Amino acid sequence: MANDKVNLDIIWRKSPSLDDTDALLPPEVIVREIVEDLEAALSEFAAIAEALERAKQAKTPTGDTTV
Repeated sequence: MANDKVNLDIIWRKSPSLDDTDALLPPEVIVREIVEDLEAALSEFAAIAEALERAKQAKTPTGDTTV
């Protein structure tokens, strides 16, 4: 691949809103939101896994899962 001299450096700019620590959410709120997001994602993956398993069983003539 030819070197096209593209600079891929990433520069992070600090948000001015982070300077006001009183405006930030408390850690327990942030953690609770993270837990809720992860639980929702896990639920979605579980639903996908169940749908894939049902599709697999539907493809086998007897529903046998030992294939």
